[in-house]
Amino acid sequence: MKALIFPTSDELARYAAASFVTRAASAIDARGRFSVALSGGSTPRIIFRQLADEAFARRVNWGAVHIFWSDERCVPPDHPDSNFRLARESLLSPLGVAESNIHRIEGELPPAEAAARYDARLRAFFGDAPPSFDLIHLGLGEDGHTASLFPGTAALAETEPKVVANDAPQLGATRITFTAPLINAARAVEFFVTGSAKARILREVLTGDDPKYRYPSQMIRPRPGTLAWLVTADAATQLPPELIRHA
Repeated sequence: MKALIFPTSDELARYAAASFVTRAASAIDARGRFSVALSGGSTPRIIFRQLADEAFARRVNWGAVHIFWSDERCVPPDHPDSNFRLARESLLSPLGVAESNIHRIEGELPPAEAAARYDARLRAFFGDAPPSFDLIHLGLGEDGHTASLFPGTAALAETEPKVVANDAPQLGATRITFTAPLINAARAVEFFVTGSAKARILREVLTGDDPKYRYPSQMIRPRPGTLAWLVTADAATQLPPELIRHA
């Protein structure tokens, strides 16, 4: 798996926004709708702002786009740490996306209830077929986590594609998250990795000998879907040349 390298986070964000536009058009043509699960963090904020810009926004049929989240903190929707709030402020409100197309995790509920309700919502949305998103956005933590799949946590042992409440002792918190099998059922998964602080873990994730269990992010291998690593140059400084492809 080669990483696609960008000089800056802004250039990465423009590429990601263009990918979103292309994938949305293809999914809507094929199935009448586009299902995407977003992530939180500073890089997604830049991507959201690109998508909200007229140059990209006018190329998307937002009435056929359905927005989900791959994980969420156990906080109300107006909390500063809410992944939903980030997307609402940077993307959903500026574009006026219909409430019926926004499928947020109810982080204000008790974690087990929030996970069960969101899992049921996915089942209702996808119907008889197993949940399979057209696109899932992910980040990479400095400990190798992705979504809210943290090292050593119970959710890593889940073999079913579902939503779970995952206790993370290292955070002193519980998060709501997609399991790895649910992420791996997607048609496309894109990781966004920026900043020099991620250089070491990115090298270990992409070159590690134990791809299933050493780091949670190594469990993400969609089949038959596609996997892309979009990386800024400062985060790629420790990658061997054979894993680098310049945008």
